[in-house]
Amino acid sequence: MAFLTNENGKTPVDIFYEDYGKGQPVILIHGWPLSHRAWEGQVADIVDAGFRCITYDRRGFGLSDFPWEKYDYSTLASDLREIILQLNLEDCIIVGFSMGGGEVVRYLTDYGADKIAKAALISSIIPLVKKKKDNPNGVPPKDIKGILNAVKSDRVGFLKDFHKNFYNYEDNQDKVSEAQLEYDWSIAAYASPRATLKAAEAWANTDFRKELKNVTVPTLVVHGTADNIVPIETSGDQAAKGIKKSTYKKIKGGPHGLNVTHREELNEILINFLKK
Repeated sequence: MAFLTNENGKTPVDIFYEDYGKGQPVILIHGWPLSHRAWEGQVADIVDAGFRCITYDRRGFGLSDFPWEKYDYSTLASDLREIILQLNLEDCIIVGFSMGGGEVVRYLTDYGADKIAKAALISSIIPLVKKKKDNPNGVPPKDIKGILNAVKSDRVGFLKDFHKNFYNYEDNQDKVSEAQLEYDWSIAAYASPRATLKAAEAWANTDFRKELKNVTVPTLVVHGTADNIVPIETSGDQAAKGIKKSTYKKIKGGPHGLNVTHREELNEILINFLKK
């Protein structure tokens, strides 16, 4: 197993990563509340397409360290920065799923695009999840509060049912097995309780709308039209409109977890973009 250490801040944090293949580096950033294992359906196809594929566990999740504090997006982006610097990567393509879209945009805000060739936002929370007067299609604050309260009061119980909505399970039972739900639960349940809560607060409350101008590289935006976790109107539609060099692909009937339910369709879209 491979680890690198982010020594920025008061406490050094070890970040777990996996690194396969050769060629232009593609870094996959997982969503909440999972780990690098969520990309299982994409890694092999990316490597087989001739790319170097790197996945890693966000701090507080998977095999990375579980610090008590610092789950804001600038800190999370600093972990991505250390991966790029310590692995001596150039001409990177950074791909963020759901919460991971925040690391993509904040990285470009904090560090610029000198080492970044392209970016991709898949089922992403970008630019804003929460419903506001100027974001009427967002998730109502009471619903977000309900998620946070459930994480605080019965985290593992909440996670048991969360991924059914993640995949629109009732509509996609032919595409998602019960074993997949159990697998996701085991990954999410293993995460730090503190990180699960603080990371949720980060994706729920961070407004990236003013940062879209910092996304200056060619960017793929992919979103499912049936996403019940992050509605397409508040995310994909706005991200594609606000990022100048964007290519927007809507997956009809795709739920939030379309990397599983619509794996082949997503992989074809993603790899075509990587090669373009």
